[in-house]
Amino acid sequence: MTVTAEELTGQVTEFLAAHDPKTTDRMEFLRARYDAGLAWIHFPAGLGGQDAPRALQSVVDGLFADAGAPDNNPRRIGIGLGMAAPTILAFGTPEQRERFLRPLWTGDEVWCQLFSEPGAGSDLAALGTRAVRDGDDWIVTGQKVWTSGAHESQWAILVTRTDPDVPKHQGMTYFMCDMTAPGVEVRPLRQITGEAEFNEVFLTEVRIPDTQRLGAVGEGWKVAQTTLMNERVAIGGHVQPREGGLVGIVAKTWRERPELRTPELRDRLVQRWVEAESLRLAGTRLRQQLTAGAPGPEGSAMKVAFSELNQALTGLEVELLGEEGLAYDDWSFRRPAIVDFTGREAGYRYLRAKGNSIEGGTSEVLRNIIAERVLGLPSEPRVDKDVAWKDLPR
Repeated sequence: MTVTAEELTGQVTEFLAAHDPKTTDRMEFLRARYDAGLAWIHFPAGLGGQDAPRALQSVVDGLFADAGAPDNNPRRIGIGLGMAAPTILAFGTPEQRERFLRPLWTGDEVWCQLFSEPGAGSDLAALGTRAVRDGDDWIVTGQKVWTSGAHESQWAILVTRTDPDVPKHQGMTYFMCDMTAPGVEVRPLRQITGEAEFNEVFLTEVRIPDTQRLGAVGEGWKVAQTTLMNERVAIGGHVQPREGGLVGIVAKTWRERPELRTPELRDRLVQRWVEAESLRLAGTRLRQQLTAGAPGPEGSAMKVAFSELNQALTGLEVELLGEEGLAYDDWSFRRPAIVDFTGREAGYRYLRAKGNSIEGGTSEVLRNIIAERVLGLPSEPRVDKDVAWKDLPR
């Protein structure tokens, strides 16, 4: 029988009575919440949930927030929650789900994503990081790039090439990689903002047990598609409150600084406000769609719209502020755990937003997905579809 909102409310009330947020250690509280099935309630019983309708998650989260309960810091562990967890749930063995999902949800273990490579960024299927079987282990060698948060991650989801003799979309295998294993080296990539939240990751004969493989050997592309669909929803489908996020920042400046106003900037702000509201409502619809099953290719459209709106809003903010908007507070080298879009100044937001149309799938690749898988338009010609990966020009 499916649990109801009233029953969940009763469970949360009972849980809070036994675990007072004011006196319970934060991690102890989060682990107990997971064990009580009140973490991600749509997950199976025993894995932090109770097979409840996903739409009721907001009921549970709201009750915990009202009680001042600690959250699990989703921005810091966004890759784990948004990408690793649904992939482990879909393709993991019972032992893998039991081992990884609890510390992932509580934030005990942070995850990153080892997908992009210097020679295979937008074309993920062209990746060349090799994994060779050695008894019960795999030996992995290669280089990944643009890896968010690798410098503070304990685990990574990793796609490798295990058979170079078949076409590129075949012969890939998906693993969970221990980022503390011998042979894993993380180097910072300094960005246009001066900081380095991205990294290069070098894998030199890293030994990964076969028990850390997700899905069948050679079916890594299929597993990766689950990750990517969830990634685009996680990036583009985040639902802000009305006038939340960047549009709220620009609108606030407009209201508080009448000396900056011009008719042309007013028209542009209204247009961006309408787009932000449309995106917010579309995100709500996408979240509702998720309650009926796995995310579809529509998440790609959300991610493209999110990227374009962010860049338009940050550009508008800089123009609105004039010379003040060009100021930048700090070029010192840092390695932040999260992107601080709302806590920094306009110049930072403008520069950082440039990456939105690249990270999480470039807008060009996502437009192809929208054309082919949402609109049903003819596929782009692919002359390498039947060519063995080892014979592809590089």
